[in-house]
Amino acid sequence: MANRRELKRNINGLLGDVIEECYNSLLNNEGKNEEQVEALVDECVDLADELIAKVNSAKKLKSRAGRKKLFSDVKESLGDNVIAYIEKLNAL
Repeated sequence: MANRRELKRNINGLLGDVIEECYNSLLNNEGKNEEQVEALVDECVDLADELIAKVNSAKKLKSRAGRKKLFSDVKESLGDNVIAYIEKLNAL
């Protein structure tokens, strides 16, 4: 089971990479789809805040199985959303 610190680093790292790609897209395609890319960046930041809040809420869970399931759900959500965000960015 991953610890909270590693999971938070993964969340920030992966979503940070997506945000970096968004800004690279803005630089390479000046003036095109700027609002949509900025909206995607906002979605990434909101997701990061939401997932980190879930990870922090693991302290309140009494059982190890509950924490393990919560971390598993966070990892799955992170992976699915990162893929979806990259696909959205490529479609722009």
